[in-house]
This record gives sequence, C-alpha cells and structure tokens, in this order.
Amino acid sequence: MRGLFITGTGTEVGKTVVASAIAYAARASGERVAVFKPAVSGLDDNPLRPEIWESAAELPDHALLRLAAGSKQGDDQVAPYRYGPPVAPHLAAELAGERLDPDRLRGAALAATEDTDLLVCEGVGGFLVPLTSEYLVRDLARDLALPVVVVASPGLGTINHTLLTLQGVREAGLEVAAVVLTPWPAEPSPMELSNLETIERLGSVAVATLPCLDLTQPGSWPAVDIPVGSPRAASSLRAA
Repeated sequence: MRGLFITGTGTEVGKTVVASAIAYAARASGERVAVFKPAVSGLDDNPLRPEIWESAAELPDHALLRLAAGSKQGDDQVAPYRYGPPVAPHLAAELAGERLDPDRLRGAALAATEDTDLLVCEGVGGFLVPLTSEYLVRDLARDLALPVVVVASPGLGTINHTLLTLQGVREAGLEVAAVVLTPWPAEPSPMELSNLETIERLGSVAVATLPCLDLTQPGSWPAVDIPVGSPRAASSLRAA
C-alpha cells in the first residue's frame, strides 16, 4: 500500500493535526485519500458532533481525519475500535469486555486502500503503546510497512523523546520519512531552534515544522507535502 504512518513521542503531541494536514494537502493536490486509526478512546470527553469545519476543533480524532481527507469512509472503516474512557486502547478494550483483534486491524487498513491513492494512518499515543497485551502500535506499523512520520513537541525534553522514538522505528525495520515539530511558534526561541537542529543532526532525519493550525479554516493550513519513500521529503515544510 502507498501511504504514511503517523506516530508521536507520546500522547497529545499533535499527531491527529499533522495527519489531518497531510491528508488535506494530498486531497487538495487531487489525490484520493483514505484515513485510518486503529482505535480511538476518550469519546466520553469528546463525543462525535456533526462533521462540519465550524466544529472541527471539537471533533474526535477519526472524524477530523475523515473530514480533512474528504473521505466517505464510515466510522468502522476509519477507526474499527472506539471507546469512551480516555485511556490506552488495551485498557479501554478490557473495560468494554473485548480485545482488539490485530487481524481485523490489518484487514481494515488494507480495505481502506481500495480505490484510493494514499493511506494516512495515525497510531495511538506513542510508538510502543499497546493495542493488546502482546501487540503494540509498533507491530501494526511494521505489518503495514509504511514510511513513518514522527510528531513531537518543539519544547524542553523533546530531543530525548524524539531520538528514542526514531531508534524504535528504525529497530522495527521501518523508514523514517520525517520528524514534525508542532506547534511551531512564529518566533522560535533559541532552545526550540537548537532542538530542531540537534534532532536533525543526531537523528539523521529531516525535521519539519508545523505552526498551530486553526482547525476551522483548512484553507489557511500550510501545504504539507511528504512524498512517500523520501527520507528528506519534509524539508519544504519549514517555509510554512
């Protein structure tokens, strides 16, 4: 399959925003885009609302991804497992009295690629978050064999978190397409600039930046173009 796997250094680092921006940019360029996320939790705090751009900031992850891609996929096609409590997916499944099925996840991701040009797959939390007691986000990424985009914060602590994630991705035998630091400030501090340069140098990776986006105004989003298979593809993002 042709696509990108979006992971992060942890939860709440902007994975869904970056994945949505990539999907929207590909859609705007004329590509047919499908989106996929193995599991979504926290719907008790962020219930599904009408999918219109005016409420985009309040949409759960799978709904924002679908809206950005302009996809007609159903909820089960985008996110096969969806839970109310804001906890890791393996625990959310346990609380719901079920277990995530890796075969279902692999099959759903493959099915999403039918009649599309690009699959944008977003992981859950960080790269080593468990989907079951034995099957991690890493294992799904490895099964899908897509180039990986690592999303990270630009602030203090990001060097260690990002380099560890890069190490994990490469040890899984996967290509790192880019690192994206977000939200990138309009006037970055010396620390943030140093973080970018250090990750790029020590991680041997293209480091891109994405500013804070107004989710209700996708037309204002900077173009996010990360060609599949190019490890230096994200460098053009910095101008945005």
